Amino acid sequence: MARGGQVGLARVAVVVRAGAAPLWWLGVFAAGIGVLVPGLTGRRIGVLAGAALFIVATAVVVWVRRRRYTALAGSAARAGKHDVLQDRRVTVRNWRRGHRWWLLLAFLAALGSAFAVPAAGGLLLAGCGAGLWLKSAWIGRREQSGDALLWVRVDWLADNTGRPAGKAVKAYRSTGIAAGDAAPGGARRKTPAAV
Repeated sequence: MARGGQVGLARVAVVVRAGAAPLWWLGVFAAGIGVLVPGLTGRRIGVLAGAALFIVATAVVVWVRRRRYTALAGSAARAGKHDVLQDRRVTVRNWRRGHRWWLLLAFLAALGSAFAVPAAGGLLLAGCGAGLWLKSAWIGRREQSGDALLWVRVDWLADNTGRPAGKAVKAYRSTGIAAGDAAPGGARRKTPAAV
């Protein structure tokens, strides 16, 4: 958090996107290992169940709290000149540090579930990662159509630097499309933005 009346701001899309890659890759890895285990249901049923869970998890993650994101984006106030914009890598690092134990537990649970339903737990985890990526892409499309990037106060995020649309978040702030070091949607900028 910044000092002297300054407010630290993190990109909404970056916070959402930060969990996509770890969940996706841990899920794919767990599913790959899970396929090697015959399990109680057999591999075929496990993979089919996992595919269904992947689709459901992706859809749920994409749609959950969508109205809240829309409402916060619609009432976003312009960021002040004293607001401090957090770098993309700092936001991603903070999210991953804050969630490392949850990610480890989710991975171990996905591996353990393979003894009952092979690959299903891993595909569920991967579906959550895919859903976060799609949600950040949706936020990016909103940012591009509104020609403004969305930011959330760092001190309003949960202790583990998550929940950019949680109860503690009262409003978003917005900046021009060239602000910060992340493109709309939270990905790295491919070329430096013209300021």
